[in-house]
Amino acid sequence: MVNRLHQAQPYALGLFRIVVGLLFACHGAASLFGVLGGAMGGGTIAAGTWPGWYAAAIQLVAGVLVLAGLGTRTAAFIASGSMAYAYFTVHQPEALFPLQNSGESAALFCWAFLLLVFTGPGALALDRLFGARGAEEPRSEEKRAPVAA
Repeated sequence: MVNRLHQAQPYALGLFRIVVGLLFACHGAASLFGVLGGAMGGGTIAAGTWPGWYAAAIQLVAGVLVLAGLGTRTAAFIASGSMAYAYFTVHQPEALFPLQNSGESAALFCWAFLLLVFTGPGALALDRLFGARGAEEPRSEEKRAPVAA
C-alpha cells in the first residue's frame, strides 16, 4: 500500500499545486477585475493602491504560474511571502490566532506555497514540457529510496 502511495505522490502533489494556484489566481482576478464576487463586497481595488492592488497582481500572476507549473518554486516563494506579509500586517494586529483575526486563508496560502517551494511542482507541470526539468527535480543521487511496506 505504501509503495502505491509513493508512486502516486507526484500526481497528488501536481493536483495540490493546480488547486492552490487556481484558488490563489481567483483571489487576484476578483480583486483586479471584479469577477467572482469582486473584492470587498463586489468592487475592484483601485490600480496602484498599496498594498492591495500589488497583492492582487501577485495573486493573479503567481497563481497562474503555479497552476501551470511554470517557475513553480519562484512563484510559490513570492506568493508565500506576500501572504506572510498580508497575515502579519493586516490580520495579526487584530488578534493572535487566525481564527480570531480572519487570517485563515492568508496563513494556509502562505504555508501551502512554502511547501511547494520545497517540493517542486509534482507531475503535470508545464516546466517538464519545456525542458526545465533539471531545475525542479532532485538529482538522481538525491532521490529518496523506496519506502519498504
